[in-house]
Amino acid sequence: MVREKCEKKLGTIITPDTWKDGARNTTESGGRKLNENKNKFSTCRICKSSVHQPGSHYYHGCAYKKSICVMCGKKVLDTKNYKQTPA
Repeated sequence: MVREKCEKKLGTIITPDTWKDGARNTTESGGRKLNENKNKFSTCRICKSSVHQPGSHYYHGCAYKKSICVMCGKKVLDTKNYKQTPA
């Protein structure tokens, strides 16, 4: 869950289409590199697992359970009446 204000900070994951002229998902567009070092990603501030999205501070599962933004940690919506599983 990402807030509207944090959406512009999101990175793009690319699969290069070098055979197409004018393709948007090429490596020159500033997206993530292929085969990059996975150790440079940060860890979740709640469960200490690896966060695979650059610029994020929380694991997606932890952010969903607490209904917070993945990038900044602010409350996104009220889950008081939601039936969420503890797992």
